[in-house]
Amino acid sequence: MRFMIIVKSSGNCASSTAPDAKFVAAMQKFNNDLAAAGVLLALEGLHPGANGARVKPAAGQWKVSDGPFAETKEMIGGFWIWQVNSKEEAIEWVKRCPISTHADGEIEVRQVLEVEEFAARLAPAFVEQMRGVAA
Repeated sequence: MRFMIIVKSSGNCASSTAPDAKFVAAMQKFNNDLAAAGVLLALEGLHPGANGARVKPAAGQWKVSDGPFAETKEMIGGFWIWQVNSKEEAIEWVKRCPISTHADGEIEVRQVLEVEEFAARLAPAFVEQMRGVAA
C-alpha cells in the first residue's frame, strides 16, 4: 500500500525561514530511517505559498490568484510517498517524525488510489499505460 504523507502548516513550514541545524539533522535521520526500512519512495518540500498560485474554474474560465493567500491554515509544506503494509503502520512512522518539535501544523495520511482499484471500469490499454506510469 502506498500512502501520501502530507505536511500541513499554519505558518512555520510554509515560511521562507530556514530551520535550525538540530531540526535539519533530526529530519535527515528520520528520512534515512524511512529509506533504510524500505518505506520511503519519494519526499519533497515546497516553497512558501507566497511564491505559488491557485488556479480554479469560474464561469467557464480559469481564475488565477497569485500568492500569498489570505487563508494559510492548511498550506502544504511538503510530502512523502511511503510504501507500507497498512494505514496503521504509516501512522506509527508519522509518530516518529521530528516535525512535532518544530512546526505547529498537522500531518495528513492518505492512501494512494491504485489503478487496480478501478481497472474494471477503464479501457485495458489505458490500464496498462497507467501501470507503466506508476512503476
